[in-house]
Amino acid sequence: MKVNREIKAPKVRLITQTGEQVGVVPFHEAIAMAEEAELDLVEISAGSVPPVCKIMNYGKYRYDQTKREKESKKTQHQIKVKEVKIKPNIDSHDLETKTRHAREFISKGNKVKITCTFRGREMVHTEFGEKLVRNMCDALEDIAMPEAPMKLFGRALTVVLAPGGSKKKRETPAAKPLVKEEAKN
Repeated sequence: MKVNREIKAPKVRLITQTGEQVGVVPFHEAIAMAEEAELDLVEISAGSVPPVCKIMNYGKYRYDQTKREKESKKTQHQIKVKEVKIKPNIDSHDLETKTRHAREFISKGNKVKITCTFRGREMVHTEFGEKLVRNMCDALEDIAMPEAPMKLFGRALTVVLAPGGSKKKRETPAAKPLVKEEAKN
């Protein structure tokens, strides 16, 4: 927004501080009216011919605008991705605890990334990790659903669950076969 002398148009459509439309007036006349009222001349609509300008307190206008933006940001909920890490040889009780934590994260509106990491010879039997991840997805299917099929990146099997589960049983992306992708080194 251009203010006062930054406006370069020879004529402007002027609106007073009370909202009254004066009409098309020369720029020097509009700036004189703004100075007389001890306010600023602010260009509202630069795209129109002639540009629309309003006499207002620009500092107060900017303050109110930033206040409104902060207020609107307060009402927005930022979706975060929380990660739950498991190993293929995890105990059943530990898996239940991890599933409970994932349920809490999803109920708060966050996405959950389940990562099963393999070490050494565990890479030979990735199906054990795949089974664990699928069990977690099945346990959470009432409140979350996978965004994409689980993928194996190097030594990590991952799947991201988003809030919003299904009421009825249907084919989920997690139930599809494992997609193996090579890690980029």
